[in-house]
Amino acid sequence: MEVARKTGHAAKGPADRFTGDVWMWPRIGATEHTEVRVVLFTPGARSAWHRHPGGQVLHVTEGAGLVQSRGGVREEIRAGDTVTTAPGEWHWHGAAAGAFMVHLAVTDGTTEWAGEVTDDEYRG
Repeated sequence: MEVARKTGHAAKGPADRFTGDVWMWPRIGATEHTEVRVVLFTPGARSAWHRHPGGQVLHVTEGAGLVQSRGGVREEIRAGDTVTTAPGEWHWHGAAAGAFMVHLAVTDGTTEWAGEVTDDEYRG
């Protein structure tokens, strides 16, 4: 058994990748190609459009949010939901307008970022 000790405090997500206040804790697990993070989105906060070459799994632990693939339907997500994006699938995710959302993000590979999610895209 190995116990990994907390290595740092949450840091605010960069403005060129997130709209609103998003807080990310240091990686809690990682291999050469995969990382696990805890991410907190404040109400209305969201990621920019992005993709991962190996895909991504999000598991919502608290609150309510939204997720959408490019060209797909915007969907509501809640605590207990798990979202899986395919390798290379453009998508965004964030908190619902009146709720915080916390998720575990398991990411395979680096992240490629594109433009911000507009208010119209966010509102659906």
